[in-house]
Amino acid sequence: MQKKLLQQLNPSQQKAVKTIEGALLILAGAGSGKTKTITTRLAYLIDEIGIPPSDTLTLTFTNKAAFEMQKRALDMIENTTPHPPLLCTFHKFGLLFLKFHIHYLERKNNFTLTDREDTKKILKTFNNNLFPIPLLLSEISRYKNSQISPQEAIENAYSPTYKQIAKIYLDYQDFLLQNNRVDFDDLLLLPLEILQKFPEIAKEISHKYQYIMVDEYQDTNEIQYLLLKHLCFTHQNICVVGDDDQSIYSWRGANIQNILNFTQHFRNAQMIKLEENYRSSKKILEAANNLISKNKERLGKILRSTLEEGKAVEILHSSDELEEVKNLCKIIKKLLANGVEAQNIAILFRLNALSRSLEEGFNREKIPYTLVGTIRFYERSEIKDILSYFQVLTNIHDDFSLMRIINKPKRGIGKTTIDKLKSLAKAKSCSIYQLYKEDVTLETLLGNKTLTNLKEFFNTLESLQKYLKDSPQDFLDIFESKIGFCESFNKSNEEVERVSNIQEFYGIYREYHKHNPLMELEDFLNELALRSDQEDVEMRQQSKGIKGINCMSVHSSKGLEFDYVFIIGLEEGFFPMIKEYSNLEEERRLGYVAFTRAKKELYLSYVDSRFYKGNRANISPSRFLEECEVIYPKNSKYSLKTLENDSNFKKGDCIFHKIFGAGRILEITKSGKETKLKINFGGSIRNILSSYVKKV
Repeated sequence: MQKKLLQQLNPSQQKAVKTIEGALLILAGAGSGKTKTITTRLAYLIDEIGIPPSDTLTLTFTNKAAFEMQKRALDMIENTTPHPPLLCTFHKFGLLFLKFHIHYLERKNNFTLTDREDTKKILKTFNNNLFPIPLLLSEISRYKNSQISPQEAIENAYSPTYKQIAKIYLDYQDFLLQNNRVDFDDLLLLPLEILQKFPEIAKEISHKYQYIMVDEYQDTNEIQYLLLKHLCFTHQNICVVGDDDQSIYSWRGANIQNILNFTQHFRNAQMIKLEENYRSSKKILEAANNLISKNKERLGKILRSTLEEGKAVEILHSSDELEEVKNLCKIIKKLLANGVEAQNIAILFRLNALSRSLEEGFNREKIPYTLVGTIRFYERSEIKDILSYFQVLTNIHDDFSLMRIINKPKRGIGKTTIDKLKSLAKAKSCSIYQLYKEDVTLETLLGNKTLTNLKEFFNTLESLQKYLKDSPQDFLDIFESKIGFCESFNKSNEEVERVSNIQEFYGIYREYHKHNPLMELEDFLNELALRSDQEDVEMRQQSKGIKGINCMSVHSSKGLEFDYVFIIGLEEGFFPMIKEYSNLEEERRLGYVAFTRAKKELYLSYVDSRFYKGNRANISPSRFLEECEVIYPKNSKYSLKTLENDSNFKKGDCIFHKIFGAGRILEITKSGKETKLKINFGGSIRNILSSYVKKV
């Protein structure tokens, strides 16, 4: 390892790189060079200390971050071997682990990874429209991440509603087992289950990975924490990098206590703070520091900018969302005219619904933009069809995928036939392929013509499986010639686009096979299922050369940076968002993340009234505008004290809420560090956090 690589680091970064024994928390602020630090540390372990690369494991949360870190680390490492260090996401590690160890749970290792869209469709088959699918997704994920089995969920259900949800959970789990499928939660849950049941495996894996590093530790959940504890079964050589001030994913299970209590969870743990920021100007960082300093639940650090003072953070005040987008367009047009590239500008919002006015305004002004969060490429109907074919070719007993493609393109196997096959297969507890192979009564049930079509379909699948095994390099050409997907579409504009999407997908598969000749089709499918929304969007933008203003939610912006950032919707109820169980500290962390995406200029926008969910309402500016201590524009009718709240509430006090109006406090309880009020708004009883109301 070249000495100059260490010399490029500041003293805190150097100390983090050289601290290699025992547990270490690198508390890395936004833009403080954490990726550079963690990759240099990996290179230092291998080149300077002599740790075999195969003895290291580095985990992160997105494929993009893993790829970037791997590229940086390999560029630094001189001691290259045939076995490079394993650097991947938690879910990819779980996938690899299960390939080698799922047989301990008496399951086969040729399982299919079920993506979110397929999970929704599976749940619909058991739901009978009883519950919203997002609710089922959330509850089943909560059960799994709490290590609660379906049987336990049924036994401990505290209401008839939750007993029904638990029964759907049971049906869903049975379906996954019968079709040899795993979902995303299983990629963490099942490895943990194996490590807990078989300590000898935990010991073996811990011996294998003597040095463990974890990126974005503030985003870990309870299961990931427990997995790491088992991976440290024989040692305490774990280094985690994270920022408690950027913990923004509690809604999907992230537990900020993991990073706050790291030094209690791992014995003799050290903490090193990275507080020098290399991204944002001093003015931007000053506003971000002022905002996050209002949080109580944090380890505490103060970021210092290494850059120039920069332009003051600007607050934009508009009467409504129409004027807001006009003001944005005016500034953006000026930036573009001065040579700023569109992709270096971002507009962030707390609620996706706020993007509508942006789209309309940009279209009017002919400003190019990219909206992150539109339909994913791999969720398009024609792509899902091909993916289902591929899944059946890897597991011909996968009835869920089979049902999607059994009559695509049309081959004379209609809904009546499909229903008969499903019913008979269910009655005989076998797959439809087994039914076709073993049941001699099918001709009587289906008729000769339909049975001939079914036979031709399965013969095609069997021949494709053979080509896949014997001639993988020719597989795609043979697949298209035998299935004829592209030929099945007519020449309308919509169909031409579908053919274009299919050909793009074929190109992605060819590239994968070219770079991974030893990997099998199921590996390709699982790699795709692990892609994030953001990676999908970026991949397609790069392939099509799309460039425009980046419009995205604050959550989607995490990990990105832009020269010019506009944050819209900075009003009470929108940002911070008001919900019954709102966590104001997490909302503030979201604000901190949004502020620190900006490198050169930051604009904070609020309006007097906004149209939302069919109503127009007058709203107050966000308390974050006061807390970041940026000067309000002169034309604002609000003073810096507008949002001041009196926290000394008493039962019986009259209060005012900006949406629900006047009410009277019935009950006061503590909710974490917040005070929760039960309030009677003219007969409507609601629980509201005290920071969202004012005394009358």
